Amino acid sequence: MLNAPDQEPHPFRGGVGVGFVDPSDASLGEHPPPPSPSVQGRGDTWFTPLLADMHADEIDLTPRRYGLVAACDGGLLEVSGLSVPVGALCHVSHGRGEPLSAEVIGFRNGRTLMMLLGDTVLLRPGAKVRPVGSPGLLPVGEAFLGRAVDGEGKPIDGLGPIHHRSEWPAGGVRASALDRSPVRESFDVGLRALNALTTFGVGQRIGIMAGSGVGKSVLLDMIAHGAEAEIVVVGLIGERAREVSDFVERHMNGIKRGHTVVVAVPADHAPNLRLRGALLATSLAEHFREGGKRVLLIMDSLTRVAHAAREIGLLLGEPGAARGYPPSALATITKLVERAGNSAASGGSITGIYTVLADGDNQDDPVVDTARSILDGHIVLSRDLAQRGQYPAIDIAASLSRVMNDIVPPGHQALAREFRAMVASYEANRDLVLMGAYRAGADPVLDRAIHMHDALTAFLCQQQGEIVPIDDSLAALGALIGHAG
Repeated sequence: MLNAPDQEPHPFRGGVGVGFVDPSDASLGEHPPPPSPSVQGRGDTWFTPLLADMHADEIDLTPRRYGLVAACDGGLLEVSGLSVPVGALCHVSHGRGEPLSAEVIGFRNGRTLMMLLGDTVLLRPGAKVRPVGSPGLLPVGEAFLGRAVDGEGKPIDGLGPIHHRSEWPAGGVRASALDRSPVRESFDVGLRALNALTTFGVGQRIGIMAGSGVGKSVLLDMIAHGAEAEIVVVGLIGERAREVSDFVERHMNGIKRGHTVVVAVPADHAPNLRLRGALLATSLAEHFREGGKRVLLIMDSLTRVAHAAREIGLLLGEPGAARGYPPSALATITKLVERAGNSAASGGSITGIYTVLADGDNQDDPVVDTARSILDGHIVLSRDLAQRGQYPAIDIAASLSRVMNDIVPPGHQALAREFRAMVASYEANRDLVLMGAYRAGADPVLDRAIHMHDALTAFLCQQQGEIVPIDDSLAALGALIGHAG
């Protein structure tokens, strides 16, 4: 009986203990015969590519090694007798049920340390642990377009297995600094305020920073709806399962489905699976960039990735440094973000948009500070503005795009600076204005800001589902500032 494409073991990679292989057969060194036309004509499109792969693969008669579970402390397993590299996936047998999945995260005292990708229910001492798949490699390819998968690359949309032939290093392919071509072209996100005042560039990395419940996911949803890109890869890491189903329902339909991939690992999953989901989303984006595509990578959220890395680091005994974050957790953010950008070799690009949760609305949180220092720009959402009914609640004075001056003309820069100056002046003196303590004529910029306050606020607001192209955004900005002048 044939296995589905995402199941183990492979019939022709059996080795010791698999009934498909007879060591006395003289034809073991040859390829199995190709599938017959009758088999190919059964109409089962899932198995036809699988049979072709089985015919093309070399037969591996290497004995399959296994180890034994020696200890279990929470989600951390100690396995004896098995030597596999860090990042390898393994299956842990526990009777007749489906095997549990675990990932190698380190070594200690001659034993292999693993972390389960699920719960420890039904796990018993002495359970056999067998390596599966290719260590350090993640599945990628065109077959993922239009699909929603979990952190292991397995489909969660009920549309059948995904047949892929390509793999990509989980840590990415390190390139020289000069391979990252500069940002020279604007990127249209469909939001008037962002297009006009913090213009993004193709290949830029931007962070959306705010506390909980201020509108990060809604703003990200608006960007995913209005942005122009050949491929869109969305990583929903550590978020609510309800948001995953809502996002898939809204964005995985119509013509957009064919160029969109969703990698979803909700908050109730194991930390290493959440981290693996972020790596899979980034690897898929890198694979498409290698093919010369313009990719939009959306990651919600970078803070949940740091939380997952923190759990793993503390489990391995790393000391908590900045507010409980071990050094490896903050380094994970840097490594993940640095993989996005333009590629001079392929001509492709990854424009990365990451949400960053500011715990307790603290903009000096270690994750926020680390992300702000490595990203090419940041959008700050204000709880005060949200409570006033301004959506999206973008704090323009605190937001910036580090590449804007390189990609927009001087006239656009002057208009944006003038808008920012008026908004910042009004917010700094808002209490005085509301109390009537401000004397008109004392500050010309503030006088103008008070006169234009309603128009400035209306410019920043935008209904969900409304798309404003970058040319229309610039025209509206010029009309607003020019009319006031």
